[in-house]
Amino acid sequence: MKTALITGLTGQDGSYLAELLLEKDYKVYGMVRRSSSFNTSRIDHILSDSHTPEIRLFREYGDLSDSSNISRVIERIKPDEIYNLGAQSHVRVSFDIPEYTADVNGIGVLRVLDAIRDTRIQTRFYQASSSELFGDAPAPQNENTNFQPRSPYAISKLFGYWTTVNYREAYNIFACNGILFNHESPRRGGTFVTRKITRGMVRIKLGQLDCLYMGNMNAQRDWGYAKDFMEGIWSMLQQNTPDDFVLATGETHTVREFAETVAGFLDIDLVWKGSGIEEIGIDNKTGKTIIRIDPFFFRPTEVNLLQGDYSKAKRILGWEPKISFKELVRIMVEADYNDVKKGTNANV
Repeated sequence: MKTALITGLTGQDGSYLAELLLEKDYKVYGMVRRSSSFNTSRIDHILSDSHTPEIRLFREYGDLSDSSNISRVIERIKPDEIYNLGAQSHVRVSFDIPEYTADVNGIGVLRVLDAIRDTRIQTRFYQASSSELFGDAPAPQNENTNFQPRSPYAISKLFGYWTTVNYREAYNIFACNGILFNHESPRRGGTFVTRKITRGMVRIKLGQLDCLYMGNMNAQRDWGYAKDFMEGIWSMLQQNTPDDFVLATGETHTVREFAETVAGFLDIDLVWKGSGIEEIGIDNKTGKTIIRIDPFFFRPTEVNLLQGDYSKAKRILGWEPKISFKELVRIMVEADYNDVKKGTNANV
């Protein structure tokens, strides 16, 4: 039985990856930050699964800002695979807390890799890199595209990316970067734009919210399904040679298109009037304004277009996305509709 360590176990990606690894008969250790309240809603169904013949999921309290803790955990567990998914993951928030973002997302990667080096544990390491590395580089973006980071988040991820490459080359550590484009699900945090839209418009539909306030509606993103992407990152650590891979869908859609698709599933006749920060979205059936633009939600430096070329992952890993854009939106809308109807506020 293989053993894996996941940092960021309680996040969207960590929860899906834990499920995948348990299905593959791994013993899974997840690093979580100590808190006065529990934040395990995404993994409670795994922790309480009475059908599991033996306990194979363990929580380890730790933090990517604590080198000694990381080393102790790795030395004690001796994992066959380490997936570094922990991060300050919100791009807009990184402008407000740039130092913390740099410490956790950048130096945190160095701490884990240095612990692997110091403990001499024979393990395979995965670093969660991001399409935000590309910034405004010409699309489509692949492993050979020059990075042009445009946020403290992206800059911190750039440090982590090159640290992973350096430790692979300098110390012969099996270390891979997964440059993942936007990947969403019903477990996405409520402050991220896709989940903000699905839950917000569900609440509007059910009469619980009057209006949704948005930022840049013209931003174009390559949105895939998080569960699909976790299969891709697992595949990276199963190869004979470590390498870096882009995971994406190859399609782009604007934030406006995302909102329109959500509206379609909710039988809302969404029409637009005005332009720029004066643009509004109106429910044509009721005449009510349900979307307004708020400059607060704009980033100081915007990334206009992200579109991934995943041909290398398809060729070497045999990976490609399974869930389409419309199917992804449908999954998220249905989950939020059911949750809001029941009064559930998980992951928000």
